[in-house]
Amino acid sequence: MTAAPPQVRREKKACRRRTAKDRSQQIRRAVQAAFLLLNVWIGVEFYLWVRAYETGAAPAAGRPPGVEGWLPIAGMMNTKYFFETGRVPAVHPAAMVLFLTFTGLSLLLRKSFCGWLCPVGTVSEYLWKLGRDTFRRNFFLPRWLDTGLRSLKYVLLGLFVYAVGTMPAAAIQQFLGSPYGIVAEVKMLNFFRHMGVTAAVVIAALVIASIFVQNFWCRYLCPYGALMGLAALLSPLRIRRNAATCIDCGKCAKACPERLPVDKLVQIRSAECIGCLECVAACPVEDTLDMQVTGAKRRAPAWAMAAAIVVIFCGATGWAMYAGHWQTHVPSDVYRELIPRAHEFSHP
Repeated sequence: MTAAPPQVRREKKACRRRTAKDRSQQIRRAVQAAFLLLNVWIGVEFYLWVRAYETGAAPAAGRPPGVEGWLPIAGMMNTKYFFETGRVPAVHPAAMVLFLTFTGLSLLLRKSFCGWLCPVGTVSEYLWKLGRDTFRRNFFLPRWLDTGLRSLKYVLLGLFVYAVGTMPAAAIQQFLGSPYGIVAEVKMLNFFRHMGVTAAVVIAALVIASIFVQNFWCRYLCPYGALMGLAALLSPLRIRRNAATCIDCGKCAKACPERLPVDKLVQIRSAECIGCLECVAACPVEDTLDMQVTGAKRRAPAWAMAAAIVVIFCGATGWAMYAGHWQTHVPSDVYRELIPRAHEFSHP
């Protein structure tokens, strides 16, 4: 009897699945769903709070500071103000806390904000999976076009960093203390409530593009994701591939939503890696592909990443609440005057 070729024997030996069923995606989706529901709750509470001031009624609940997580530019401005003055700003302090928290998560746990927490990323993921299930595939842009478009988010990030970086602390304080700065989150809400035709067409186009192209907004246009990716380059975590046990099936590269050549590299250093562990879940061979701590070569399982994300997020926000750096300190009378007139205020 002729012996099977070495590659065939290798593949047969490797066919044994992981001894414990990989549950990384169930864990990640649970974290995504929890954070998405948290944002929905914050959005509803904030809308009711704004409507109370618009109608002259007494708010049934207070303003949810978590809404400032949707003001990343204010977070950048307040972070610069804090490092220059040593003082926590009175207006939108939660924006700074959340900005630093999400950046810190990227420094420690790769681009986990994008892959585990960001509501836009979560919706985007379900859109392209809807497209894949409906059309049996997603579409990929030519490499030259893909590379060019991916640079757009870094260009946008550079513009924001330049704009904020050139503002002195006094100008930041004046800007955020202006009527426009105080009700910036209200104006953001009004943008979606009273959306014009142009904005609606652009958003519809982004939604449609996200159905056909994986993570279209995140991949090409999100400056916040660009910043998280640059921070993640310093993360001690890396996806590592054991070339000795790899059977070159290519399933990991096919599963990667960022189209990284996981099957060709020993470790993934790219700023595009969102730490989603999709490639790890797709690998059929035990102990071949894992998230590891650089240097220590210790695995970072999905449950440990989920626990670290939750502890860091809850710890940072809990500390801010305890220290009095969570709520925006603006009197109710000011809100009562400014919120009904929010549409009148333009960017200074």
